[in-house]
Amino acid sequence: MNMPSHEDEEQGDVFVDESDIIHEVDVDEEDLPDAEDEDDTENIEDQDDSIHIFTGHTGELYAVACSPTDPVLVATGGGDDKGFLWKIGHADWASELQGHTDSVSSLAFSHDGQLLASGSFDGLVKIWDTSGNLKHTLEGPGAGIEWVRWHPKGHLILVGFEDCTVWMWNADSGNFLSVFSGHGASVTCGDFTPDGKTICTGSEDATLRIWNPRSGETIHVVRGHPYHTEGLTCLSISSDSTLAITGSRDGSVHIVNITTGKVVSSWGSQTSPIDGDPESIECVSFAPNFPWAVSGGMDRKLTIWDLQSSSPRFICDHEEGVACLAWLGAASKFLAAGCVDGRICIWNCLSGECVETFRGHEHAIQSLAVSSNLEFLVSVSMDGTARVFEIGSFH
Repeated sequence: MNMPSHEDEEQGDVFVDESDIIHEVDVDEEDLPDAEDEDDTENIEDQDDSIHIFTGHTGELYAVACSPTDPVLVATGGGDDKGFLWKIGHADWASELQGHTDSVSSLAFSHDGQLLASGSFDGLVKIWDTSGNLKHTLEGPGAGIEWVRWHPKGHLILVGFEDCTVWMWNADSGNFLSVFSGHGASVTCGDFTPDGKTICTGSEDATLRIWNPRSGETIHVVRGHPYHTEGLTCLSISSDSTLAITGSRDGSVHIVNITTGKVVSSWGSQTSPIDGDPESIECVSFAPNFPWAVSGGMDRKLTIWDLQSSSPRFICDHEEGVACLAWLGAASKFLAAGCVDGRICIWNCLSGECVETFRGHEHAIQSLAVSSNLEFLVSVSMDGTARVFEIGSFH
């Protein structure tokens, strides 16, 4: 930009003569550039749609769980080696879950809402009551914990470890019950079937194992063609306990019949090979009340699959990778997708439309949970906060 010279400044004011006017233009006020318009993009970036922010943690957050019986009770855990119990709308109430010496990586409430389990990379599982009092500390093989899950009908807890094993305890007594051995690498995902009769686990060894929880024996090992070629990242089981859906670092999604151990559907990466190596699938789920499955991953896509035709109903694009999913209720057609850019998209899976985008987080969403009254969605992020969003309008 040319600055005026000292001489120009000395000339004083310069006036425009009538004869200098070439053309007159009428300007409507509406046509003037609106200062607000210029700020719109900034405002969207700064927009915070949350109704409650929990800031008790001092590091990245990895885990969140909502109580199945108390609609405002939430548990969060993260990289500051802490867990917290806190209440939506009660900024003055929080209970710190003390005693872990490494990141709190997983949290789960028992199905009756009486107990909370926290799992950490320190290898310990801690069992708490809903006031935050420690009931038991469960010591496994010493390896880091990948996930914790409760039996649907009682206080048995199943825990996946980085050392290839899965352990089960009675959380009331603290008694160790059994160890499930057979995987050849870290057990990255797993759960009881909803009827409680079977256990499914997925591993970095690219296999799915189906177990008898009573005997500890393997019923089926699913591996090799046409199954995954790389480690499993996520698993979900259908509400009728017949099917397991798994996602992998190889970008594929498979559905397995739990009774027969056979692969019944296989969906390759939705990213074309031109884009390079397939991007990891990070989250999968069966729709609780519709014949659909969903998968999300680092290819920035959420795919809604039709189970009857075994083909995609919708492929929903995001600006960044999809890290986690949560259905907004057991009978809901609405699904929340937590993304690497800190946004949460609410999708109507019947129409394939994004009906809402929640903003507020500054970094990747790590986990999502829905309150028992279906009024609140709680998200945790690498930005160190947990945020609460209202979802009552999506019933």
